[in-house]
Amino acid sequence: MFKIQTLDKIDPLGLNNFPADQYQIAPNQAAPDAIILRSYNMHNLELPASLKAVARAGAGVNNIPIDLCTEKGIVVFNTPGANANGVKELVIAGLLLSSRHIASSVEWAKTLIGQGDQVPALIEKGKKNFVGQEIQGKTLAVIGLGSIGVLVANAAHALGMKVMGYDPYISVKQALKLSNNIRLAESLESLLACADYITLNIPLTPETKGYINEEKLKLMKDGVRLLNFARGELVNNADLAVAIESGKVHRYVTDFPDEYLLKLKNVIAIPHLGASTEESETNCAIMAVDQVREYLENGNIINSVNFPHAEMERNGGRRILIANKNVPNMVSQISSILAKEHVNIDNMLNKNKKEIAYNIIDVDKETLCDTVKDRLMAIEGVFMVRIL
Repeated sequence: MFKIQTLDKIDPLGLNNFPADQYQIAPNQAAPDAIILRSYNMHNLELPASLKAVARAGAGVNNIPIDLCTEKGIVVFNTPGANANGVKELVIAGLLLSSRHIASSVEWAKTLIGQGDQVPALIEKGKKNFVGQEIQGKTLAVIGLGSIGVLVANAAHALGMKVMGYDPYISVKQALKLSNNIRLAESLESLLACADYITLNIPLTPETKGYINEEKLKLMKDGVRLLNFARGELVNNADLAVAIESGKVHRYVTDFPDEYLLKLKNVIAIPHLGASTEESETNCAIMAVDQVREYLENGNIINSVNFPHAEMERNGGRRILIANKNVPNMVSQISSILAKEHVNIDNMLNKNKKEIAYNIIDVDKETLCDTVKDRLMAIEGVFMVRIL
């Protein structure tokens, strides 16, 4: 029986994918095999020795102690693309909000309550204060062409925008989904200089923190509209405030407001609604659950942020899973120990991701001595062994 701990409210349509006869699910689960969460901050949480996997029902994983999980052999999953359509739709809404003064005009209209029959005339007189611009024919820069970025780029082009993308690490999978009408910028600098609108669709990492700063803001057109539905820390707020005051940035639309931003003029602050749709929550939960099941039951790793992608079909027998430092001579040491234990390898997969290597080994024995796991763990550099 596998034990699953939920640290947030997880969509039941996802949790129902756990077979009731094989899985026990509870928010306060003791000694869990896996944790599923959304935005819960795990950084101050003591990781139980039983924990094998953490699954984030969403894309961002900055609320999870990735390095510590890796040290303990805990595989961390996310669900890229599951909420992409929900975020894409809000980015498109952000484009319109930044162009047409929709939010401020709605608030102004409410101030006319109590004017009775005068309201229609006051509306006609006051609407001149909210003249905006159309997005058709304007240039949109899409920085980051992952699941969300590609959807945004294609949708914006369908609305008549000139769309340019920038992503030096775009995958073949995403490139195939990108419309042929989307131009790829040769450099970030040239992209920023020509864009009327800029949308950020990149992950937050130590390298991308403060990605939009004084230097990059100076490269932009005067009156640019900047959209951030990725992560708040991608933008240096102090530099942004100066750019707004000077008119360099006409509007900043963000899904990650804080008190500082709420005080700034020309900031449209949306309370983190990007993935807050019923469909997104369901899709993320289903994907997270399916990935956890595949790992716990078969050892296969899909969409991990700290371990390599590794999938191998089961042969019906026992399976050994080993995580080790990605250094020479590890496979030979593993094979030697199995040979000494008279265990024949039927099939084997070895994958690596930076400093981490992961092995899936199917063997011909139905029973394995207890000493096999102990001897494998004793290899210098091995930090996780599971036998299924």
